[in-house]
Amino acid sequence: MELQLLPSKKIDKKKWDECLHNSSNSLVYASSVYLDCMADNWDGIVADDYALIMPIPWRKKFGIRYCYKVPFIQQLGVFGKYLPEAAITGCTKLMLGSFRYGDYSFNYLNKFNGGQNRSNYILSLASNYTSTSFFYSDKLKSYLSKARKNLLEYEPGTAEEAINLFRELYAEKIRGLTSNDYNNFNRLCSLKEKENNLIVRKISRDKNILAISLLIKDKFRMYNLIPCTTQNGRKVLAGHFLYDSLIKKYSQTGLIFDFEGSDIPGIKHFYKSFGAIEQPYFTIHFNRLPYPLKLLKR
Repeated sequence: MELQLLPSKKIDKKKWDECLHNSSNSLVYASSVYLDCMADNWDGIVADDYALIMPIPWRKKFGIRYCYKVPFIQQLGVFGKYLPEAAITGCTKLMLGSFRYGDYSFNYLNKFNGGQNRSNYILSLASNYTSTSFFYSDKLKSYLSKARKNLLEYEPGTAEEAINLFRELYAEKIRGLTSNDYNNFNRLCSLKEKENNLIVRKISRDKNILAISLLIKDKFRMYNLIPCTTQNGRKVLAGHFLYDSLIKKYSQTGLIFDFEGSDIPGIKHFYKSFGAIEQPYFTIHFNRLPYPLKLLKR
């Protein structure tokens, strides 16, 4: 299998996206539009005329290119209709041979020995709502019964509302996100809205937003990219009501509800209460910088 590492400007984006669309592990993060919007720079490993692809986002510092974790991108790795272990190993070796330092997230069908296991939770929306909600935890069912008495309104929201509330609630807790990252994400949302692949829903009471979720949709999944619940929203169980309303709305679509995490125990328990199952993925950190830079980047 012949592997090529190409800069994004030399990649045939049509073939790239066709490969991704036909992959057994297709994820929206690896689409050329998503990467063009969100990554500072990216290269792609291509095998056998786009039978396999692997995107690699990168930055440069002190003349050294390094891989980095792109905001609002959870998983990348190797994509294709068939994923032989040798091909995944070959792509990984080419990446590690081309970049001296970095962090990288493989997808759920890429096995990597020595990688760190990360949690993600997904829920099939193939069945009707009655069948899906049957597997809710008893505690969640009790909470939803209470939430329905709180005069909560489920209604459309905007990307601007979701992004602004996310920044207000979490800007100090999530390091590394810049104004440019939010601007890039807003641009991506505008493109997805034109494709009819943007979903923003909120829970309000007395015209005050209590919870909101921004999701991007493709043919296979809806990705829970920006989930927010205010302190007042937690008191009236607005987050529980929001996810239940989304699940009810999109039941029987055949989509997978991708909760996008998490390794935080409380959030894991919350997602699992909806009957979501764990679909782990792997991340790696590597450092082959020359001495003494290697010491500075430990």
